[in-house]
Amino acid sequence: MAINLVNPSGLPKIDVYRQVSIATGSKLVFVAGQVAWDAEGITVGEGDLAAQVEQCYLNIGTALAEAGGTFDDVAKLTFYVVDWTPDKMPTLLEGISRASAKLGTTPVPPATLLGVAALDVPDHLVEIEATAILD
Repeated sequence: MAINLVNPSGLPKIDVYRQVSIATGSKLVFVAGQVAWDAEGITVGEGDLAAQVEQCYLNIGTALAEAGGTFDDVAKLTFYVVDWTPDKMPTLLEGISRASAKLGTTPVPPATLLGVAALDVPDHLVEIEATAILD
């Protein structure tokens, strides 16, 4: 596997993701920000952050499979969440958990979460992009 996820001593141990991603592969895969669209371009989970996070993850999984990878190859995620407030964290984590169960993946690699005013269409509550490394 090209990715080793770690929580180094001297940094806070955060159970829901790892602080550092050590990549040793040679093929970089950049997955564009994925929103909660199904294969037909219809928004999944309108008004439901957990459902939209889940769909974003599943879309990333589909994109990674096309490149020959899986979530185990993800070195970094970036989350863009509309009108973010910390009280939304349990809902966001629920969506991650549901998608992870379907994809058979944990833990979450290093991630950045940014609150944004809006995304591409009003129905979208979250967008997630990924960077992966494959051997």
